[in-house]
Amino acid sequence: MAAPELTTPRQRPANLRTLGRTQRWGWMYQRISGVILIALIFTHLFVNLMVGDGVSQIDFAFVAGKWADPLWQWWDFAMLVLAMTHGTNGMRILVDDYARRPWLRATLQWALLITMVVIIVLGSLVIWTFDACPLDSSGDLMPGVPSFCESVV
Repeated sequence: MAAPELTTPRQRPANLRTLGRTQRWGWMYQRISGVILIALIFTHLFVNLMVGDGVSQIDFAFVAGKWADPLWQWWDFAMLVLAMTHGTNGMRILVDDYARRPWLRATLQWALLITMVVIIVLGSLVIWTFDACPLDSSGDLMPGVPSFCESVV
């Protein structure tokens, strides 16, 4: 029985070989953002789940109270941006590895970029425009809002 014939490894497309610095910075960003995300996420989970009453404390009033403090708005914004850019960069690497046709690679990378931007914009709108004291259509406070909102009406 004859041994299988070895083929030469597939060459990366020329346009990817010329992006050596981009690839290197992307690789470094994955590692650095991953470490920062671990710290952000575990602190977020500890504060939300371990401090106080645990999971049972998480409701609208809890979120409203947290987002009344700019620190937590910035914290959640940083998690949003880092998680989306980290995930998009990882998917970009997979697209570079597995999409063989240049038009398909470009289409998928544009779809990733557009999706990332849309999610960051929508998430940012939620974080920065969150109203802790919403009113219903009659002008009364909605049920379940934090106690500090009662002084608003």
